[in-house]
Amino acid sequence: MKVTILGAGVIGVTSAYYLAKAGHEVTVLDRQPGPALETSFANAGEVSFGYCSPWAAPGIPQKALKWIFMEHAPLILRPKLDMAMLSWMLQMLRNCTSERYALNKSRMLRLADYARLALAEVRAETNVDYDQRMQGTLQLFRTQAQLDASAKDVKALAADGIPFEVLDPAGCIRVEPALAHVREKIVGGLLTPKDETGDCFKFTNILSDKATSMGVRFEWGVNIKALDVQGGEVKGVMTDRGLVSSDAVVVALGSYSPLLVNPHGIRLPVYPVKGYSLTIPIVNESRAPESTVMDETYKIAITRLGDRIRVGGMAEISGYTNDLGHARRRTLEHSVTDLFPGGDVSKASFWSGLRPMTPDGTPVIGATKVRNLYLNTGHGTLGWTMSCGSAKVLADIVSGRTPEIETKDLAASRYAA
Repeated sequence: MKVTILGAGVIGVTSAYYLAKAGHEVTVLDRQPGPALETSFANAGEVSFGYCSPWAAPGIPQKALKWIFMEHAPLILRPKLDMAMLSWMLQMLRNCTSERYALNKSRMLRLADYARLALAEVRAETNVDYDQRMQGTLQLFRTQAQLDASAKDVKALAADGIPFEVLDPAGCIRVEPALAHVREKIVGGLLTPKDETGDCFKFTNILSDKATSMGVRFEWGVNIKALDVQGGEVKGVMTDRGLVSSDAVVVALGSYSPLLVNPHGIRLPVYPVKGYSLTIPIVNESRAPESTVMDETYKIAITRLGDRIRVGGMAEISGYTNDLGHARRRTLEHSVTDLFPGGDVSKASFWSGLRPMTPDGTPVIGATKVRNLYLNTGHGTLGWTMSCGSAKVLADIVSGRTPEIETKDLAASRYAA
């Protein structure tokens, strides 16, 4: 079957790889001159199979009110006259209940654990090297209240059979020796040892080369205008270079996916939530992290990528804007220098990207009401984590095979009500 994939971030490229493996003729279209040049370019670098939670959680509305007055707030809201933003925020608030949090987290953990196996499969098949480390994620708590609140995550991890370890300060230092210098700032931590780290940009570029060798065709600098839908079935994609005909189309455009499918009656509540990152050269390894540390106070991930530290986080709801706010940079610098002053922040590169977030935290994968039109989007902060698992699931669905995990509640149809 001739399949066209829209988008060449980590989701689009992994989708191309698995669809090519399944024997399809695959073309990938992207407006950029190469792979992973938008949201996948400089994300936090954590591959969080265990540290995997919806942003919509009990207590978040109350915390959000407090964050408004914080200098280094993890959530920044810039309201606009935008009905999509308002609708998305209202849906997110509805998901901030204990019952919905447990349901959404269970869905996310199911897909993330499957993605862990799929990423290992890709590594074994391709020998891809992307500055990966396999030493887990340490969720670091600076207050007793944060440690107590982690009980709900511990319960969900236990229910889904995900390995974890609750640590005291000494245990945190055992995992991340550089934290010995700031022991007085730590009350405990939650370790998910199956988590990994790695450079998403490197991974996506190397995998796109592998996909090309398998027959996948990448077309760069292509502006996608609209879907060609006739009689309830997608026939191709209209671009600035003309019509690209196809037997099936996969939309993997991240935050821009709703703009393409909404005109065809597909309800897709995906909205951009901007994140920021710094990439810092290491000058003192003894004061640098070994893997990923999630600073729970500021919701910032501090990750080791080879000879660099990647610091990423924050959630700014401001629409389709990609400006670099200096206040956001100060927050990233504050978190990393407070815990790991082993990098030279004066030489850091500063970046922002638009994460495609759903109000329930779970991505949207699978078929739509338009025949032969498929979605693989809405992964939020976990696109790198879930990429290989999502792509493998999608390839099975497109190929008419039954996926190895439950996927009905991942489809766009869950929003029909």
